Amino acid sequence: MRQRPLSISLRKLLFGGSTLLLLCSPSLAFCADAPPQDAAASNAPASDPVKDVTQLGKITVTAQSRSQEMQEVPIPLQIVTAQQIDTLAATDLSRMDIFVPGLVVGADQPTQPSYQMRGIETSNFGIGTESAVGVYVDGVYAARSGGALLAFNDIARIEVLKGPQGTLFGRNAAAGAISIVTNEPTDRFEGKARVRFGNDGRKYADALVNVPVNRDMAVRMSVLDNRSDGWIKDAATGESYGKDHDWGSRLVWRWNATPDTRVLLAWDHEQLKQPPQPAIGLIAKSDYVARPAPFNDQVPPFPADPSSYLDPRHAPLYNDTVDAGEKRHFNGATLTVDHSFNWGSLTSTTAWRHFNTYNRGDYDGTNNRATYLDTANIESNNSWYQEFKFAGTAGIADWVAGVSYYDEHARQTSQTNVFTDSVDSLAMNVGGAAATDTFAFYESLLPLVGYGQYHLLGDPWREQIDNVGRFKAYAAYGDVIWHLTDRLSLTTGARFTRDEKEFSWFNPPRRADELDATIDALMPLLNLVGIDPGVFQQNLIFNAAGGAPVNVLVKDKNSWNDFSPRVVLDYKFTPDVMGYASVTKGYKAGGYNSVQIGSRFDPEKVLNYEAGLKTLFPDQNLLLNGSVYYYRYDNKQSLTLDPNSAGSGVPRYLVSSTDQEAHGLEFEAQWQPVDAFKLSLTGAYIDATYRQAVAPSGADLSGQPTGEPLFSFASSLSYTWQDVAGGALEFDLSHAYRGKSRCNRDSQLQGTCQISPNFDTGVAQQRTDARLDWHAANDQWGVALYANNVFNKRYVTGVNNISTSVFGTPFASITPPRAVGVELRVKF
Repeated sequence: MRQRPLSISLRKLLFGGSTLLLLCSPSLAFCADAPPQDAAASNAPASDPVKDVTQLGKITVTAQSRSQEMQEVPIPLQIVTAQQIDTLAATDLSRMDIFVPGLVVGADQPTQPSYQMRGIETSNFGIGTESAVGVYVDGVYAARSGGALLAFNDIARIEVLKGPQGTLFGRNAAAGAISIVTNEPTDRFEGKARVRFGNDGRKYADALVNVPVNRDMAVRMSVLDNRSDGWIKDAATGESYGKDHDWGSRLVWRWNATPDTRVLLAWDHEQLKQPPQPAIGLIAKSDYVARPAPFNDQVPPFPADPSSYLDPRHAPLYNDTVDAGEKRHFNGATLTVDHSFNWGSLTSTTAWRHFNTYNRGDYDGTNNRATYLDTANIESNNSWYQEFKFAGTAGIADWVAGVSYYDEHARQTSQTNVFTDSVDSLAMNVGGAAATDTFAFYESLLPLVGYGQYHLLGDPWREQIDNVGRFKAYAAYGDVIWHLTDRLSLTTGARFTRDEKEFSWFNPPRRADELDATIDALMPLLNLVGIDPGVFQQNLIFNAAGGAPVNVLVKDKNSWNDFSPRVVLDYKFTPDVMGYASVTKGYKAGGYNSVQIGSRFDPEKVLNYEAGLKTLFPDQNLLLNGSVYYYRYDNKQSLTLDPNSAGSGVPRYLVSSTDQEAHGLEFEAQWQPVDAFKLSLTGAYIDATYRQAVAPSGADLSGQPTGEPLFSFASSLSYTWQDVAGGALEFDLSHAYRGKSRCNRDSQLQGTCQISPNFDTGVAQQRTDARLDWHAANDQWGVALYANNVFNKRYVTGVNNISTSVFGTPFASITPPRAVGVELRVKF
């Protein structure tokens, strides 16, 4: 194999002192003792280029429901390997999404995450809809947000497929799909364990054991436990927020029933129990004003003045939610049976999922009883999934066909909790009530008439909407790759889907047990002065005036049918260069807004045009992939804050329908000139705008940007020194960039763009992670130092205005600080 000047020169550079000096620079704050330069190393034979480039291009994936090499798949595809997950010390997908350009996973509330791909996101407005981005674990659709973001447990890889994927999975994925593939039991004994310790009391541990029972049977079990003490404390109580408290287990049994039949039975369990996300108030307590009699308290000034907002990155936290917490209890079972025939294969997948979630957190960012507001989301979900998938080869065609059935029963309660003190503030700030129409006024009179032992303030007040959903989905799909010539292939696919949904809303009378007991005791007085007790018992938040009739069960039932085709043409210019072009339709069923009684929206549809290149350059040990695309997204549903200025004045979240379009470009580069060094770069450009849109606030957004940043990219480099203390020392450095939000006429109200001159919102974000890892020659032992967010970049991710126009109490969310730690591993 002839020497290549580029590889030889880089080898000399990497083994020289200049690169080590770079890695040891103060800006990176990571340095190991540099070994003396080995002159012979620079003259060593170049590593086998075929071997190197093979490692770049031959990751086996199942993105098209077939086992293929990544470079053979004519789909824009990014692979997240188990090694990448470990390098970033990521415990779930939200902890590393910035390193996948075009993907955003919102997980401030892990029981209610959101997924966005190529600018397409489904707002979390309850069990009445599902995400436009499909999440699949071993081919099984993760229903609802409550069970869509679980902790990583024995993951083999994650395949991120961009663009509609309706003909390849049992459920449609209009914007794209995230396919999480776990490890299966193997025929050899294996065991390993890992612990991590870090700042903020971080303690993480996982372990697995793989046991071959006999020649045809094996069992694999893994467990994890992830805890931390939190990164922010309540300034009044000392309670910690930003904690982790999550543990799970996974058990997989494999049986080779016959030489042609394999059975897999998997059980997953997870429990999460931690504080809710912190709501950092933006109004300084020193700015509070005293209210006149009959009040004897202080409240934030109303309306709020953005010029006086605090910077939430440096503001104290005051949260006072009663029974605050975020919890999840998840169980799932999956039975997979596949059988090989002489004409192909049949795979049957049967899955059951069940989870309960509870999420109750602060929604006013204060610990002031007069502005108290919290919300709670409580869910219970059961789902069954059955899929039969056939695959085979016939002549010039490789084909996959399948049918699937999905059945789900979901319950949800959406609560809004206040106190009678904050009811007074609501009545005066929004309802225009006089001080003489408040609980405070009536309480001030009670001592004058001999009822001074009773109080009307300080009593909890709850309103809620209960939902029940029954959902069924049937699908038949097929995908055929026609090998027209040795170089030219045509893929044709189609999917027929039928969705049937039943949904109900029930708005019970408000619940205020302590207040009702007091009213009962005051009935003689109320009768004497002619006051109807009903004035104290009306729903104020969810009521008929706002479109929510009280004590009335409202039901709806709908079904939708859809046909979604896919056509892809790919051509191999050389064995290492493939070009492709595709037209694909995506679909997402219609649904309902859980807190907007009687609401219904139609299906969302997307038409995606794409062209791309996948290339390998063996002489340079270089992989380059790229694609360009254009899509039109019709009837996209979003949950948007409505100031409700023409109604009661109490803000609400409404579903708005928009038509969008986007032009985009994505690229990927990997370079491995020598075995020891690897460099990668991925990036995305997207220009996403509204074609037609009017926000609930009345703002015309047509032609305006949707908010999606124009640019994002991620890069990484790794270098390994061999024969260090009897093992190998590897340095990894990863950096990611996500551009600033593109504002529109409604962005300020939604809290996603600049609101106050005192801090920036929607700015570009950067994150740098580093890792120094030593492992023994046989990989039996290992130790690592790692840092996430090395430069401690902190960002305001958004301002919530739900309580701003009611109490004058805006609050914000911010990103966590730097995390550093040490990892210890053992393998046996």
